[in-house]
Amino acid sequence: MSDGAPHDHLSTDDLAKADLGKQIAALDHQSGLPGIPRLRAWSVAVLGLKPGERVLDVGSGTGEHARLLAEAVGEAGEAIGVDLNDGMRAEAARRAPRARFVPGNVYDLPFPNASVDAVTCERLFQHLTEPDRAASEIARVLRPGGRVVVTDTDWATAIVHPGDAEIAEVITEAMRGGIANPFAARRLPGQLVRAGLTVDDIGSQALMQSPSAATGPLVRMLGRMAVDRGVIDAEGCAQFLSDLAAGAESGDFHMSVTMFAVLAHK
Repeated sequence: MSDGAPHDHLSTDDLAKADLGKQIAALDHQSGLPGIPRLRAWSVAVLGLKPGERVLDVGSGTGEHARLLAEAVGEAGEAIGVDLNDGMRAEAARRAPRARFVPGNVYDLPFPNASVDAVTCERLFQHLTEPDRAASEIARVLRPGGRVVVTDTDWATAIVHPGDAEIAEVITEAMRGGIANPFAARRLPGQLVRAGLTVDDIGSQALMQSPSAATGPLVRMLGRMAVDRGVIDAEGCAQFLSDLAAGAESGDFHMSVTMFAVLAHK
């Protein structure tokens, strides 16, 4: 993948077929956490979609959001998912048959100027090396009066408890180091304004992990990442993971990161 394409775990064009199932499973797990459905429902509500309108979902992944959009605009309208990955688009079309899915990326949307009524874009900007360019492209395709909701994460809000606070910080810092734009959410309002849009509202939800995450693959992966990058040693990592597991067992566990959704109009 070149630097000109979005660096996005939701919509990459170079996923091996063997990895697609894992990718879909990961997205399904995330969508099962309460915060994401709540923000999706909020975004559909504040967009005020009307029957007959045309709406895009950029970085559409498995098509779950596009399915909601298609229901909102009805048979007279059109919901279109944009994603780079062929396999992901096929899965999305299976799940959301009332929507249409096309290849493309947020830097070069395959639509004319001022041709859509609304746009959604969820958890894509954190993976972009040129988020201002993406915001400008979204603004380009919106009609005057068109609306957009961009949803993303601010990884500085990550909380992991219990365990040594310093180790928790170095683990979450190591995690942020692997993300192209880890503070994406806080920058969204300014990027949309610079693209010529007016910000109308901002919603938020904490993406809460269940206690089972204390011994799950995500936590172990973060620990290995921190060790591999030399920010903690193996002994410190093992103790931290043990503390998390004990906290989950006793009911003293919290693991979350906060997402923000920005509503704007042209």
